[in-house]
Amino acid sequence: MAYSRKDRKGRVLRKGETQRKCDGKYVYTYMDTLGRRRSIYSKDIKTLREREEQLIKDQLDGLDTYVAGSATVNFVFDRYISTKSELRETTRTNYKYMYDRFVKDGFGKKKIAVIKFSDVLQFYQYLLKDKKMQVNTLETIHTVLHPTFQLAVRDNIIRTNPSDGVMAQVKRLPGRNHGVRHALTLEQQRAFIRYTENNERFESWVTLFKFLLGTGCRIGEAIGIRWDDIDFKKRIISINHSLVYYSREYKGHGICSFAVSLPKTEAGIRMIPMLDTVYEALKREYAFQEENGFNETEIDGMSGFVFSNRFGNVHNPQAINRAIKRIYEAYNVEEAVKAAKEKREPILIPHFSCHHLRHTFCSRFCENETNLKVIQSIMGHANIETTMDIYAEITETKKHESMQELAKKLDVF
Repeated sequence: MAYSRKDRKGRVLRKGETQRKCDGKYVYTYMDTLGRRRSIYSKDIKTLREREEQLIKDQLDGLDTYVAGSATVNFVFDRYISTKSELRETTRTNYKYMYDRFVKDGFGKKKIAVIKFSDVLQFYQYLLKDKKMQVNTLETIHTVLHPTFQLAVRDNIIRTNPSDGVMAQVKRLPGRNHGVRHALTLEQQRAFIRYTENNERFESWVTLFKFLLGTGCRIGEAIGIRWDDIDFKKRIISINHSLVYYSREYKGHGICSFAVSLPKTEAGIRMIPMLDTVYEALKREYAFQEENGFNETEIDGMSGFVFSNRFGNVHNPQAINRAIKRIYEAYNVEEAVKAAKEKREPILIPHFSCHHLRHTFCSRFCENETNLKVIQSIMGHANIETTMDIYAEITETKKHESMQELAKKLDVF
């Protein structure tokens, strides 16, 4: 008769199970996929056997329990980013920067096998609440983390992606501005341009701002525009590249520099007809540079850039944002005093950045054009849904104007 091992209560122990005499804990010993002897422990036999069943299920599913138990998010991210050979250097650098800054030293140290949906959700909420992160920035983090978890799924390290559906949950949170950029109103736009144009401190910026508000270009496209891209005879601007300012390693040291970046999609390559205001501003700028000298900066073989700073270099987007801030703050102070004297409500300009000027152009365009494909083409949107979202965001002023026009046409009241 075969001998059966039993625990202290007389229960028969299965193969691989033992009970320690020193503390009474139950032990299950097995061989992992690397041929190493490993053990799991529990104070009671029921819990131990539940864990045994999970181990057996993992083995039947082909999961490497060793890797699943020890691999961190950082480990899998490094593996993921090393497989993305098609990424542009600027995109890769941005992904690594965002990951290193917000994920690596905290959430990234967690073992990927134990992370659940709620863990990812709590981490995102922490970034939003404690780090004051905007949702559109969080989406960049998600763009990095989601495929990292997906790689772990495909490698059979985990069964499901814990980040699935997290962003949808975040966007349903009440009382949050989900990263929506609001356009300047027509009054605010006019006030900003007029103040910049008539102020000696800021008038050097007016051509760039008219260009941004009159073309809807992304800031990288605007600072990268060259005289060769402008056809004054046909009054057309060719958008075929942009400039990006990013950090990279050079001879073992981190440096920041400009690089030419080509559009990621065909939609980014486009021809934009010039408005009269843009045409006249560029003609004046060209005449000024003919007399005072053109921009001689060369980046990745390209030269002849239209816009330059006081040092003769191309503009840094952050420097432009700082200039915008100085302008609207100075304007608001003067406007508040002026409005008080005239006993009226001041027309104040809210905080905004370079990209708001693109959004403002698109909003003005949507207010005067109904063909979404035309708007999409001029804006360079790869996805028509982006155009539709902006088109749907009609200002309150436009609503009132439309209702007044409707009342005039109906003439029944």
